[in-house]
Amino acid sequence: MRPVVLACAALAALSAPATAAQPDPRTSVYELRIYYPAPGKIDALNARFRDHTLKLFERHGMTNVAYWNELATAEAPQGRLVYVLAYPSRAARDEDWKAFGADPEWRAMVAASEANGKLVTKVESIFMTSTDYSPPIAVAR
Repeated sequence: MRPVVLACAALAALSAPATAAQPDPRTSVYELRIYYPAPGKIDALNARFRDHTLKLFERHGMTNVAYWNELATAEAPQGRLVYVLAYPSRAARDEDWKAFGADPEWRAMVAASEANGKLVTKVESIFMTSTDYSPPIAVAR
């Protein structure tokens, strides 16, 4: 993965509006996720996130930090979907994802959105915490 993707994730997180109920940026766990869409499926993947996934993430305790579409490259001709979620801890993350994966609404959405084939061919995940010298990260709740 290119360092520019990580830099963009950090910059976007810093520019997110702050609210009173935000996780402590020094103890929170951030997850950078990179989705490689199946050929011709980036629009359907974005629609699924826009219309359903973000709301379901929130319902299951995940904090949406920011989402991006990568510009097309030789490695990813249609670009990739890159996003960051925040959690109070790694254990909370694991519990949130377990509940999310079992959610009947999510399962129905996946089945419907993948009726004509899978939307994603590969997912990368990187777990991060803030360094002691990082500016505070404002995460909207």
